Amino acid sequence: MKNSIRKIIVVCITLGFFGCGDDYFDVNTPTGSATEDQVSMNDLLGPAIYHTVQAQYFAERVFGNYTQYFTFQGGGSEGPSSLESTWSNIYLEALPNLNTIIAKAEETNSNHFSGVAKVLIAANLGIATDSYENIPFSEASQGSENLKPIFDDQESIYASLNVLLDEAIAELGTDNGSEFSPTSTSDIAYRGDIDKWLRAAYTLKARYALHLTEVDGVSAAAAALTYIQNGFESNDDDLQIFYDERNLNPWHARQVLAPNTGNPHDKICDQLVSYMNGTFYPFAGALEIDPRLPLYADLDSDADPSDPFRGYDIGAAGLSSDGEDANTDFADSGFYTKLDSPIVIISYAEAMFIQAEAEFLVNGGNETSVGSNSAAYNAYLTGITANMEKLGADGADYIADTGIAVGEASLMLNHIMKEKYIANFLNPETFVDFRRYDFSADVFLGLALPIDSVEGQFPGEWLVRAQYPNTEETRNPDNVNANKQSPIVPVWWDR
Repeated sequence: MKNSIRKIIVVCITLGFFGCGDDYFDVNTPTGSATEDQVSMNDLLGPAIYHTVQAQYFAERVFGNYTQYFTFQGGGSEGPSSLESTWSNIYLEALPNLNTIIAKAEETNSNHFSGVAKVLIAANLGIATDSYENIPFSEASQGSENLKPIFDDQESIYASLNVLLDEAIAELGTDNGSEFSPTSTSDIAYRGDIDKWLRAAYTLKARYALHLTEVDGVSAAAAALTYIQNGFESNDDDLQIFYDERNLNPWHARQVLAPNTGNPHDKICDQLVSYMNGTFYPFAGALEIDPRLPLYADLDSDADPSDPFRGYDIGAAGLSSDGEDANTDFADSGFYTKLDSPIVIISYAEAMFIQAEAEFLVNGGNETSVGSNSAAYNAYLTGITANMEKLGADGADYIADTGIAVGEASLMLNHIMKEKYIANFLNPETFVDFRRYDFSADVFLGLALPIDSVEGQFPGEWLVRAQYPNTEETRNPDNVNANKQSPIVPVWWDR
């Protein structure tokens, strides 16, 4: 653990804007020999949040291709992946230091710090188990005391997520005092606003509850509704971090800087564009495109400016689904691809789509039938509005179009999931949604396997999980081999 802490302190120096606590600069001991006692909770919090977000970013680098937000470099599909950087950000960076924060919080009666750390641990475990299924937890982060931790099964991990978040909710409650609390500089997500962390805990509980609809049926949706009532209230509650000129948003580095230097990069996919240009969901009025599309995509530099947006069909050698040349690149000044853009873990818009889907399911809806009520429809519209406002798009005409405002009696599951898909652009949560509904084209209209899947290792099959990293297999071979599964075998909550 001390080795991980030393590494975190180095990150703290190089990522100064992320708000390492002022106490750090009072430490006179050289970084390489700093001990656990010489770093404060504020020193550790900013880097722990940063690595939590990095884990999500590296997961989406692969899962965004699986969910057809973007092609892989060269226009093809990504094969099986170990998400090595996601694993290392979680297990070598975030978790050891979050556990240290909790230990220090217990010693100093600082339950706000403990609650924040438990929310972040839940976020890390969530992306880890949803990626790999069984993962180390009960014996993880013990350092040299246990170099070969067992892997906990996913069902027990989900039970642990609920315990962690319940404890966080109790510790973050307004009726609880706290000797020390995160500062506005160390807390790079919420700037020390404990109420926002409390709402994040409830919103994550709702997300994880909804993941279990194939396990627990409608009761999972009902649980999500209970939690979401105490969750996010506006876009101001979004759990995210922003970047700046010294610390570039990694999507900007990959999708904007890379092509400007002649390196191969990803392209915006036909599935996303077809949701936003009227192909799969025709507009009833004068709209030609979803106003958010230019905030995600630009036309290629060699495209005619008057051409319509045509997304890249994965594996189609540069063609779109209509047989014409594709022309959609990542937007240079897109909402998520500017140098100072945020990376979002979970948003208010997603919370509203969680509510819409849960209300829909509780009221008897399924993949092909209507289960709408006013609560489902209102949450659906609120989610669209929230995402428009977050992106700074003028959504008035879009929301008024009867192709979008379908009416309470005509709302289908595919309407909700299409809007959630658009709003959760570049968020790995979409890969969970695809798997929960078994890549159904009834739920995700137009969804089909990439054209080049016939050439892959598993032709005709969707990839549904990550593989354990080779580094972990080398360090902990017996436990890795005991839990290893083919990338086409569903995780526990999807079986």
